[in-house]
Amino acid sequence: MAAIAPSDRDGIPAEGHAPAGRNSAAAELPEEMRADVRLLGGLLGRVIAEHGGADLLAEVERLRKAVIAARRGETTADEVAAMVAEWPIDRAVQIARAFTCYFHLANLAEEHFRIRTLRRRDRDDVSVRESLAEAVRRLSDDERLPELIEGLEFRPVLTAHPTEARRRAVVTAIQRISAQLDAYNTPGRGAAERDEAHRRLLEEIDVLWRTAQLRASKLDPLDEVRTAMAAFDETLFRTVPLIYRSFDAALEDGTGTRAPLSRPFVRFGSWIGGDRDGNPNVTARVTREAMQIQAEHVLIALENAATRIGRSLTAAAAYTPPSAELRAALARAEGHHPDLVSEMGTRSPQEPHRQWLLFVAARIVATRRRDLDLAYRSPEELLADLRLAQDSLRGAGAVRQAYGELQHLIWQVETFGFHLAELEVRQHSKVHAESLEEIASGRPSERTEEVLATIRVIGWIQERFGVRACSRYVVSFTRSADDIAAVYQLAAHAMGDRAPVLDVVPLFESGEDLDNATEVLDGMLAQEPVRRRLADNGRRLEVMLGYSDSAKELGPAAATLRLYDAQAALAAWAAANDVRLTLFHGRGGALGRGGGPANRAVLAQAPGSVAGRFKVTEQGEVIFARYGHSAIARRHIEQVTNAVLLASTTAVESSNAAAAARFRDLAEQVAGASERAYRSLTEASGFPEWFALVSPLEEIGSLRIGSRPARRGLGAPRSLDDLRAIPWVFAWAQTRVNLPGWYGLGSGLAAVESRGGLDELRAAYREWPLFAAMLDNVEMSLAKTDRAIASRYLALGGRDDFAGQVLGEYDLTRRLVLEVTGHSRLLENRHVLSRAVQLRDPYVDALSHLQLRALSALRADVGVSGGGLSEAERERLSTLLLLSVNGVAAGLQNTG
Repeated sequence: MAAIAPSDRDGIPAEGHAPAGRNSAAAELPEEMRADVRLLGGLLGRVIAEHGGADLLAEVERLRKAVIAARRGETTADEVAAMVAEWPIDRAVQIARAFTCYFHLANLAEEHFRIRTLRRRDRDDVSVRESLAEAVRRLSDDERLPELIEGLEFRPVLTAHPTEARRRAVVTAIQRISAQLDAYNTPGRGAAERDEAHRRLLEEIDVLWRTAQLRASKLDPLDEVRTAMAAFDETLFRTVPLIYRSFDAALEDGTGTRAPLSRPFVRFGSWIGGDRDGNPNVTARVTREAMQIQAEHVLIALENAATRIGRSLTAAAAYTPPSAELRAALARAEGHHPDLVSEMGTRSPQEPHRQWLLFVAARIVATRRRDLDLAYRSPEELLADLRLAQDSLRGAGAVRQAYGELQHLIWQVETFGFHLAELEVRQHSKVHAESLEEIASGRPSERTEEVLATIRVIGWIQERFGVRACSRYVVSFTRSADDIAAVYQLAAHAMGDRAPVLDVVPLFESGEDLDNATEVLDGMLAQEPVRRRLADNGRRLEVMLGYSDSAKELGPAAATLRLYDAQAALAAWAAANDVRLTLFHGRGGALGRGGGPANRAVLAQAPGSVAGRFKVTEQGEVIFARYGHSAIARRHIEQVTNAVLLASTTAVESSNAAAAARFRDLAEQVAGASERAYRSLTEASGFPEWFALVSPLEEIGSLRIGSRPARRGLGAPRSLDDLRAIPWVFAWAQTRVNLPGWYGLGSGLAAVESRGGLDELRAAYREWPLFAAMLDNVEMSLAKTDRAIASRYLALGGRDDFAGQVLGEYDLTRRLVLEVTGHSRLLENRHVLSRAVQLRDPYVDALSHLQLRALSALRADVGVSGGGLSEAERERLSTLLLLSVNGVAAGLQNTG
């Protein structure tokens, strides 16, 4: 498959303005990335020709050139659709596979370029924006810096929300290709090594082509747990201490030769195996096994690290004498475990520090195997043993050994414990209320027994791994303080006086619930279990805000502003009640679910709502996009932490507060008009049924990309309440409309423009980070929208009124966003992203045309008496549709 050929670099018409885009975008493509795209695309083309013949490759090329020509205006979309309609379905399936594989490889080339860029900056000691070092420099004169460092927290929580469309086998194949591409591009390699890397690249791309893109069976929750473990095993365990090291170096010279100046601030959480809201597949047994899997992975990692450090710590006693405390500890160890310690002494004579670290590694092994004679009872015991070695080395003058790799291991234990990530449980408030009613009646159902069993499992986890391993219990759709009290009452029913420690977290999702949040918290403070917990934990309280459902209910603009108001109110409430509040942001990866650049989102938060602490969900494809490679994970965590530090300063808080006050009336006008426009569409009679017709909503459930059902109930959605936020966003992305990311904002801006407020909107964009972030995110969503392709999808529903309403709002939003931002075209000020979108669009068009062919045939068949298609034909069309869904998701690089 050809890559970006020179003949493809001519201009393409952009919507509403002069030809631009693809020629300049291709010209701006860095040579390193261009070379990788050409290499990978060429190898894929060779594989396709070998597998399907030269005629298959020729047809792939024919479609590729046709969609590029359509973008230039040299042909029409109707002609492209006619071409696609000519192919037998089986041939169309192969072509869809080709474009999907191409996107996987193009994404990989972009990732490698980003990694090389990050490494180059690091090597050249370039001052990196949004890094920890930059934050420390900017805050060096701020008297609050020590306080911020002491209280700093970043808590990413991994979730199993089904937005990763790729099979794990596909992800693994891409990772193997990545390794070979890295080997191929490594400087200084000889010709033979480079040839071998080239051969292995071809071999692995061949495997990718032969790997089924679609899952044959649905994931179960433990599959999701094991998938997430890859991010910890391959990236996070090793990356976290490097981040702490970078922070320590920024704070003061001499890192690695002195005690660190900051404590670990990253704490990972997980809902995978604990989130049972709407997922009957997550049971108490699953939660228990999820924690066991996590513990297995982290204990193996700790064992390997301790063994590696121990083997390298060959400092002889003559040159690095052990402390009296270490000698005594070794003597006690030999008394209790003579054979083990004697063997270590034989293998490492006169190397007491090495002996001790290898003994520590043996105890970690015993902890994993549940050998209670030798096992550690807690991470604190392990930390005590590691610090014993550290103190001894420091006392002997071996400060580099004390504060080098050994310090990394200490940081890893402090961060991950024996549980790896804090497992959180989530359940719907309605389930708790119904369970209490059943218990009162004496007739508990199987579901109620499951609720009680879950609380008992939390108790078991705390007994084995500590309270920190699992104490948070999130209550979805919290409407009143009674919803919080219900969890404590159920815990008492489940375990009486032995009930586990619980931090019950209210989750506010709807507009009404966000407005009433502080009233609910007032009620919580009146509850004895809550007051007792606040007294025990230093008055720390967590509140979760749901971005997905609020955006689905109110529209993106109104939800953004409503969430901001809720944050401001919660921050004021916390200050008034002497509570250390942590806001937990339930954000998705897509813009329609609160996604977008996380660091910009942090800086746009309401004053006082960050206070050095930021907790956020990391969902689906976002997990591997942000944490799949060490360099990218490190950059992401540093960017977010940089923003958390800066957002917590008096200067940033004061600036945000002043802007929010100045533009308060404007925000209310935008929010009100945008919400009315959004509701006029989504609450119109027949809209849910129309949405199901114009999008692959029904078919997305067949992708088997998660263990949770796509909606609350069976059959086509009767209202948006029946539909989860993820398939809502996912389906709109497939239609190239991206409606959840922008719909209603145009009407909101127009309401202000109509009274002569355009200059005021421009001022808000310049001066208010929240408003700027909102418009920039909408601009990104509009850039990924394609009006021409979208029109073809919208026509499938047979409702010209709905289609016209959507396209009219798109035109209005696009015009006014450009007016307010001052840009002549979408993403004018974001060259890298603009370039990526412009180069990808034609290839996504190819998959969209293939999807439209399948979707049109399947929708037309619904109206035929008795069904006009055979079962085999429907099956082949469904395969084509799902393959194209997978490919479009890869091309747009987001799903839900």
